[in-house]
Amino acid sequence: MMWNFGAGSSSEAILSSMSQELVPAGRLALRPEGEEPLDGHFGFLPRRVSAHPNVIRVHRAFTAEVPLLPGAREEYPDVLPARLNPGGLGNNRTLFLVMKSYPGTLRQFLSGNQPSRRQRVLMLLQLLEGVQHLCSEGVAHRDLKTDNILLELDSAGCPRLVISDFGCCLSQSDCSLQLPFNSMWVSRGGNACLMAPEVSSASPGRTSVIDYRKADGWAVGAVAYEIFGEKNPFYGAGGLQSRSYEETQLPPPPPAAPADVQLVIQLLLRRSPSKRPSARVAANMLHLSLWGGGRALSDLRKLSDWLLCQSAVVLLGGCSGPGGCTVEAELQRSFLSNLDLEELRTAGGFLLYGRGGGGSGV
Repeated sequence: MMWNFGAGSSSEAILSSMSQELVPAGRLALRPEGEEPLDGHFGFLPRRVSAHPNVIRVHRAFTAEVPLLPGAREEYPDVLPARLNPGGLGNNRTLFLVMKSYPGTLRQFLSGNQPSRRQRVLMLLQLLEGVQHLCSEGVAHRDLKTDNILLELDSAGCPRLVISDFGCCLSQSDCSLQLPFNSMWVSRGGNACLMAPEVSSASPGRTSVIDYRKADGWAVGAVAYEIFGEKNPFYGAGGLQSRSYEETQLPPPPPAAPADVQLVIQLLLRRSPSKRPSARVAANMLHLSLWGGGRALSDLRKLSDWLLCQSAVVLLGGCSGPGGCTVEAELQRSFLSNLDLEELRTAGGFLLYGRGGGGSGV
């Protein structure tokens, strides 16, 4: 149930104002009368992204009256409509989204559990895969944080992550992810602490444009500190400011992270987007490190043989078990299905340069 403060109470007004929440909605999520294109904050909306293991899926969306649920007056009195709470500021109707129920958020999981080093690497890789999928379909989330990442355990006990809460996202039909920034009233997105430098430092102007293509990847680099048990360097009173920090001010990469992962984190947090790898390249670096492909980087034939072996492993492994695909199997399938030789070579180049020609994987 979404909070509805200013959208009005008609279905048309609600769907128009909250249309970004429908970006991860399936094709049949809305009733036929709700299928017309809506004029949202960024033009022709909603743009729907295809299903992905690391992105939440909205199976059904509808508008209805806000109900008085048990404990509502105590837990969220201000968002109730006046008919349920005289002091409430909410509207009578709101948007409801039907999604899979997850046990908790990434923040909650990290506060009470100690995942293994490999599991932490797999968690980081899943975020990069989810961000890359969104980017390839013309969506920038713009509010990535551990509260907006849901989590469950797969059949092997490994955390499976999904990116949720698309209320601040930028969704574009041309997939450029470049937003004209001609006024201070144009929204940069949510969570100012984890805005990439190119977003937080942008100044409005007649020809100003904010490029979001690598912004979510930067946020993943900051969240990586939390995944590996360290404090996020951009949080708190003494935290760094993304608009003004220097790379030399960043704390050392989490010592619990393998060397290749530390390199990925450092690269993702580069100030200049032109020097920062895309989410796809960063993910490929972790794939090569995790599955052993990094050892074959210096020899194209060895790399080809390794890719063939990985394909055989995925094809023979399948996903027919009672728990479905494990996280590791899903990631291997994603890597092979999105394989691009140039991006793989770029990832390999980063790894070889970072290792000084040597080093080991995860």
